[in-house]
Amino acid sequence: MLRNRIGWTAGLLACLGAAATAAEPLSRGEPEAQGVSSKALREFVLAADAVDSFHSVMLVRHGKVVAEGWWSPYDAETRHELYSLSKSFTSTAVGLAVAEGKLSVDDPVLKFFPEDAPAEPSANLKAMRVSDLLRMSTGHQDEPKRPEGEVWTKVFLAHPVPHKPGTHFLYNTSGTYMASAIVQKATGQTVLDYLQARLFEPLGIEDPEWAASPQGVSLGGYGLSVRTEDIAKFGQLYLQKGRWNGKQLVPEAWVDAATALQTSNGSNPRSDWEQGYGYQFWRARHGAYRGDGAFGQYCVVMPDQDAVLAITSAVKDMQAVLDLAWDKLLPALHEDALPADPAAREALAQTLKGLKMRTPEGAAEPGSSVKAVGRTFAFEPNPRKLESLRVESGDGATTLVLRAGGAEHRIPCGRGAWAKSRAAIGGFPEQPVAASAAWTADDVLTAQVVLVQTPFRLTYRIQFDGDKATVAPEMNVGFGATKAPALVGEAE
Repeated sequence: MLRNRIGWTAGLLACLGAAATAAEPLSRGEPEAQGVSSKALREFVLAADAVDSFHSVMLVRHGKVVAEGWWSPYDAETRHELYSLSKSFTSTAVGLAVAEGKLSVDDPVLKFFPEDAPAEPSANLKAMRVSDLLRMSTGHQDEPKRPEGEVWTKVFLAHPVPHKPGTHFLYNTSGTYMASAIVQKATGQTVLDYLQARLFEPLGIEDPEWAASPQGVSLGGYGLSVRTEDIAKFGQLYLQKGRWNGKQLVPEAWVDAATALQTSNGSNPRSDWEQGYGYQFWRARHGAYRGDGAFGQYCVVMPDQDAVLAITSAVKDMQAVLDLAWDKLLPALHEDALPADPAAREALAQTLKGLKMRTPEGAAEPGSSVKAVGRTFAFEPNPRKLESLRVESGDGATTLVLRAGGAEHRIPCGRGAWAKSRAAIGGFPEQPVAASAAWTADDVLTAQVVLVQTPFRLTYRIQFDGDKATVAPEMNVGFGATKAPALVGEAE
């Protein structure tokens, strides 16, 4: 069992000095020079493109980026919500705090929250350790909730613990939040701030964002947003056993422990979710391990192939993405360098350069008998707080004008392209968006709005019939229902 230091302190002192070192992007290299087939890489990218739900992909081989691409309107410079891939970063913060002697994975969870403990803690709660949080073996039968208006640590500790900790696997985002709260208790800093000099700055991860709980604690299990290359750098750091530019940023012993099988969670040989779980890392097939997040955010580390695969996406079937990687990418990774293949390399480069999410296909204007453009349609009070909509057209462009929650939002929509702007839409706060629209029937305008810092794409299908406009919104992915009831507006 891991203890406080086990020889990590010297390495940590060296790693803290690395924070002042100017970080650079990952090196780039030709695929064949790194033993990767450009032809096979392109086949993987084309298969991913056919899914129409990928946002970015980056493959690193022998420490060099050999392929990278973003599906417009996503791009290299925009941060992307990681969801549960955040957990692996929280694990790293715990490992660094352990290395500094701030805490131990054997510490009881209750030790850090005496003010939030129940009056009479159960024996199982008393036995719950930091390591149980990390390996998703807290002893809960179901996950504690994180309700607004309540202290999340107190809610967690009040939740029944029917199983002996360490004996029952349950994927538990609230447990990761507790790990984040413990780091904050032990170090006096949020996980976001704590990792700044120790991880983000040395890796050149600029301006990471991490949402916090009502109590000001980094969410831990989700809420971190970084760029695709940042994901790849994080994976490369772990592939290199915690070393970066000659410095030991993360103790090798922690990398080994965090990515090893700490908990068994199934036996299906075809499922990458039943290969075991480490400390906030999933074990995977083919000797790999990964951090991943909802709707397809991946950091896949392949030690046997000396490779890292970073993906952001909005998929419903996350196993299908990994199957695609195993089927298309693994055969493309050769032990030795391959002969140069300029034609295949150029074909790959052009494919990666031209990636674009599908836009609505149709006409630039409605049918001649449809009176829709320039008219305002008002809605009765509704849960989505949509008050009115108007479609404007001019200079070959379409603008969707929505009034919601007392504020007007103008969303320019490209035709066959994505037009970028900022808007508050679909219940989300104001943020960068990209939109495209077309008349998919004489009386139907289909507009898609992509929230480019998230996996979400909102489709508005607006049908006009005389003095009425019927709006049927649909989200591409979600934790619940993705279709909302249609709203009918009347012309003013």
